[in-house]
Amino acid sequence: MIISLVYLVRISALTEKIQLSFSELLLLYSYSIPDIVFYTLPLSFVTALANVLTRLSQDNELIALYALGLPAKKVLNTLLVLGVLFSLLLLSISFLAMPLSKQFYKSFKEKKQAVATLNIIPGTLGQKFGDYYIYVKEKNEDVLNTVVIYNRAEDSTEQFFSSQTGKIQNKENTVSLLLDEGYGYTYSEDKLQQVQYKTLEVYNHLKTTGFKFEDIAAYWAQAKTSIKWMHKILFFIFTSLIPLLSVYLVASFTMINPRYQSNRSFLVVFATALLLYAIASSLEKWGTPLILVLTVLLVAVLTQRLFASRVSKYF
Repeated sequence: MIISLVYLVRISALTEKIQLSFSELLLLYSYSIPDIVFYTLPLSFVTALANVLTRLSQDNELIALYALGLPAKKVLNTLLVLGVLFSLLLLSISFLAMPLSKQFYKSFKEKKQAVATLNIIPGTLGQKFGDYYIYVKEKNEDVLNTVVIYNRAEDSTEQFFSSQTGKIQNKENTVSLLLDEGYGYTYSEDKLQQVQYKTLEVYNHLKTTGFKFEDIAAYWAQAKTSIKWMHKILFFIFTSLIPLLSVYLVASFTMINPRYQSNRSFLVVFATALLLYAIASSLEKWGTPLILVLTVLLVAVLTQRLFASRVSKYF
């Protein structure tokens, strides 16, 4: 919920530039769901894993399984399968869902800008339309009433236009403001010019060619020429593997004998998440594919040995 609020605040900041209805805000939020799930699911899995094993230990259910001849390593088999499934889910989200959602998000923003649903508030001074300042007394959907436009050029020339009516329009992805029957004045240090016009079109200089969607392969192919994209892929891969890599590490400190060992599940969750996310962040900054492979193997081997020395040796 906290991360959702962060994304909603970021989305609502777009209303400074474009108008968004409540349904459009929810649509943009839906495009952020893959990101939210990807960043929260690994931590949620680690927390759930620690709580389950701690509860089973404190209720002596693990002791009962050991007494029935079930070794601790075999108890983890089901959790390892769950770790594999969650890791596959995270890989699917990061490499399939997130590229699509990000492209939908960018496409929506560009479309809103292209159709010129600019947030022109009636009765407010200081609003900009391209290089011009615009004042609108009233606004009825796309029709603007009592429009005043002001512009000051670099050579100290000032321009002033006024019209009773106008409207925002979009032609070939070029945004413009069309004014009907008004007057225009151009003032410089040595002269004042006046013109009466029937129609006047003011351009916003916001020309777009339309957002071009890329398929998944083309989207990630950017990593071949961009080190930043390669680091992003390494981060996604390692973060996706956190559920699988965390099973032995968490179990080493939560499969306990409650008579002799204390419950430190909160500390285990914090330390595990901090360690694994720190490794993922390091890979995002300095990693290479070889370092990623070696890191995954090293974490897998060390956590299994830790589990063997702390749990399997006794249970």
